[in-house]
Amino acid sequence: MTDLGLPEDIEACLFDLDGVVTNTAVVHSAAWKEMFDAFLRERDGEGFAPFTAADYDTYVDGRPRADGVRTFLRSRGIELPEGGPDDPPAAATVHGLGNRKNELLLTKIRTDGVEPYDSTLRYLRAVRAHGLRTAIVSSSANCRDVLRSIDAEDLFDARIDGVVAAERGLPGKPAPDTFLAAARELGVRPARAAVFEDALAGMDAGRAGRFGYVVGVDRVGQADALYAHGADRVVGDLSELGGDA
Repeated sequence: MTDLGLPEDIEACLFDLDGVVTNTAVVHSAAWKEMFDAFLRERDGEGFAPFTAADYDTYVDGRPRADGVRTFLRSRGIELPEGGPDDPPAAATVHGLGNRKNELLLTKIRTDGVEPYDSTLRYLRAVRAHGLRTAIVSSSANCRDVLRSIDAEDLFDARIDGVVAAERGLPGKPAPDTFLAAARELGVRPARAAVFEDALAGMDAGRAGRFGYVVGVDRVGQADALYAHGADRVVGDLSELGGDA
């Protein structure tokens, strides 16, 4: 292992955004809960079964927005029309609910702002100082704006986010395609790249893509699940890996 806490043959690092670089996972979770609880209350009445933290971890976290809507609704036996990406937030469609969640998320971000994990930014600088290439890999369509808001866009050599994935027709996590695209952008084989993720879907993507090392970042006490889904190592914070983070 190097003093970055990585195998010697790793040449590139691929980072998720929410929960790894920025402390926005809790904001996403709150926006999903507000949206789904309102939908379920309207559908089922006051006796509705609310959206839970376990629902977020299992069905939504790390997935593209529409996939998260579909996966959660399927878990409740609910079917809605797909609609389209331009559906208004009030539409009772998969994309309508997704857009309703995004509207809530952006309101929360504008109100509360976005906080980076400073230890992750230090680790990123250490990684780059050691000559490793870096990419951000996020299902968020707001990725670039978030990176700019924390002055971190220049810490990444490549960006594969929700916008790029839609343009290229890449399936989102737990499929490995977005991480594989990032490795290609950096000119490295998956076996020479490390994945940094906090979501179970991201662990699945790292394992499916046969990446050289998969680091699970455990912000919510799910270390066992991260290992079960493919993590080689789980840390509570990237400062545990070294690199003066």
